[in-house]
Amino acid sequence: MSYSFNGEKLKKARVYNGFTATQLASLVGCTDRSIKMYESGKIKNPESEILKKLSYHLGFPESYFFGENIIVKDTPTHFRSLLTTPKRYRDEQIERIEIIAILFSFISEYINFDKPILPDINEDTTPEDAATRLRTLWGIGAKPVEHINFLVEQYGIIVTSFRMSTDKIDAFSRSIDNMHLIGYTSNKDSAARIHFDVAHELGHICLHSGLYEDMESLKEDRDEFKRIENEAHDFASAFLLPKIPFMVDVSKDPTNIEHYTWLKRKWKVSIAAMVRRAKNLDVISYEQYQTIMRNMQRRAIRKQEPLDDVLTTSAPSLLIEAVTELLEENVFTPKEFVDELSYTYGLSLHPKMIEDLLNLPKGILDVEDVKPKHKFKLIK
Repeated sequence: MSYSFNGEKLKKARVYNGFTATQLASLVGCTDRSIKMYESGKIKNPESEILKKLSYHLGFPESYFFGENIIVKDTPTHFRSLLTTPKRYRDEQIERIEIIAILFSFISEYINFDKPILPDINEDTTPEDAATRLRTLWGIGAKPVEHINFLVEQYGIIVTSFRMSTDKIDAFSRSIDNMHLIGYTSNKDSAARIHFDVAHELGHICLHSGLYEDMESLKEDRDEFKRIENEAHDFASAFLLPKIPFMVDVSKDPTNIEHYTWLKRKWKVSIAAMVRRAKNLDVISYEQYQTIMRNMQRRAIRKQEPLDDVLTTSAPSLLIEAVTELLEENVFTPKEFVDELSYTYGLSLHPKMIEDLLNLPKGILDVEDVKPKHKFKLIK
């Protein structure tokens, strides 16, 4: 393995933090031209003082910037709100996803995760049919989904949540080989929003994995992009609000916002999403749908709905439990976990960064060495 300075890793760390070359240069105290030359390899090794500042401001240990590139299969990442989200925010999350994928690969060397269980889908399968097949495959029947994170993790899909530097991204998903990853922002903690965001990305995994090589180029085809986003949206609605039982429920009082509030407690789906579902199932007309939306706007409950601060759902737990198991079974000490990741995968990270990315308990990877102590036999 080469231990020379790697400019591509510097660029990845910069993008990870959402910095432009100019912004990073200002923090470090050099020119943006120097940053670009470090990244391109035209300047082989930054001075030690510059390296320390790069490490400090980017939050990566100095050792991260040395060694070979870590190869992650180039597969598209799906984002909610892609058309309205600046590219730098999307790139920032892509770098996070790549690190999470590496962390998962590392943990998978020691934990036997279940393979994903997903239905066979072809290009003629509608989102409604795909959602119904998945409910049948996972044995949900007509029941509401109580804890979507636990459910999707139970069937082999990795979920993580962390704070993002922007509210313009709700969630994202990526499929790499046989690994499916869903991530969502912890900036917003409404259970109904979490359920729909995760179900939306689950729709992308079921319907669109492997179909698109480059989401950035797809963005240029606005009609095609909107089509696949609408498909994921329709899948989420059908998965969370199965047709027959939801129609029975909503038909009892389909234009009453208080009735939808009651249904929200049962189905853990936003009022707005249920009203759209009712309209798409022809339980209410388009005019009735518009009237309900206007009433919600007038009552100031479009962005902050009733029960948003009451309903709860489980947080992602699969990776947390896996890392905890490795530590409790003494497969690794926290220091050995961090060191092995660096030695085997060439990924040097501060423990806090790993904890944030995997939503681990704070301090679980505290790597302070416990100094050995001599044992004495006391004279009595």
